[in-house]
Amino acid sequence: MPSTRDIRRRIKSVKNTAQITRAMQMVASSKMRKAQQLALAGRPYAALMNNMLAHVAEHAGDFTHPLMAKRDVRKRAVLLVSTDKGLCGALNSNLMREAAKFSKDTTVFVCAGRKGSQFVARTRRTLAAEFTYKDSPQFGEARAVSRFIQEMFVKGEVDHVDILFTNFVNTLTQKPEALPLLPIGELKAVSAGVDSRALGATLEKSPLEYLFEPGADKVLGELLPHYLNFQVYQVLLEAKASEHSSRMVAMKNATDNAKQLIKDLTLDYNKLRQANITKELLEITTAQMALGN
Repeated sequence: MPSTRDIRRRIKSVKNTAQITRAMQMVASSKMRKAQQLALAGRPYAALMNNMLAHVAEHAGDFTHPLMAKRDVRKRAVLLVSTDKGLCGALNSNLMREAAKFSKDTTVFVCAGRKGSQFVARTRRTLAAEFTYKDSPQFGEARAVSRFIQEMFVKGEVDHVDILFTNFVNTLTQKPEALPLLPIGELKAVSAGVDSRALGATLEKSPLEYLFEPGADKVLGELLPHYLNFQVYQVLLEAKASEHSSRMVAMKNATDNAKQLIKDLTLDYNKLRQANITKELLEITTAQMALGN
């Protein structure tokens, strides 16, 4: 049975923890709004990029490009986009569960985020490279990741590239998703955060025709690397929006749980204190009655 002193100490400890989680919640909330705005702002451009590439591909004829080369998949690369820090709920756990589904023998990982590289090292998988990116991802960071992956594919080191990340749906929902990145086949491939069915319907119904200068094949050759760069950039934005949203919700839940625990401990403290007072009164009354007799 804990004493009143033990309960007071525990209440003080929980209050200190609640102050920390509350502060982290406010910081994550501030970062979350900015990250969500960046992710949502990039989606229309991603949809337009897909739309334009689809129309260019229709007029490119028998266009070929090293990034479109289809080969038998003997070696696969996975770009794993995770977080650098924890305390963001089940975000990384769900992501690593999807990453574990890839074959250990035929898959190499390119990690963006410290948690992903730690998972690869812990499970003794092959790590090709590790990249870092800021709370507000820069296009240059995404371009460096994309260029490394493109070089691996063009050199024949891997035959297929997937990108595994957490797609931002809303503040309460973030889904781990795996999208094919290379080779570029159907140019109607969906960008992160864009509904593939809605995008496909838009492409089919669009009556627009384009005139390309100097030619559809040359335009497409220049657009493909930029398309991949922006795909990776949009994925980083989605991952950051998911991270800060998940951390804000996790810290809010932790703060609420701490407040409820303080209430429960305070109630236990009052009950124990009342019981001690009652016990002391009984002892005094018993002693007085014994002396009176």
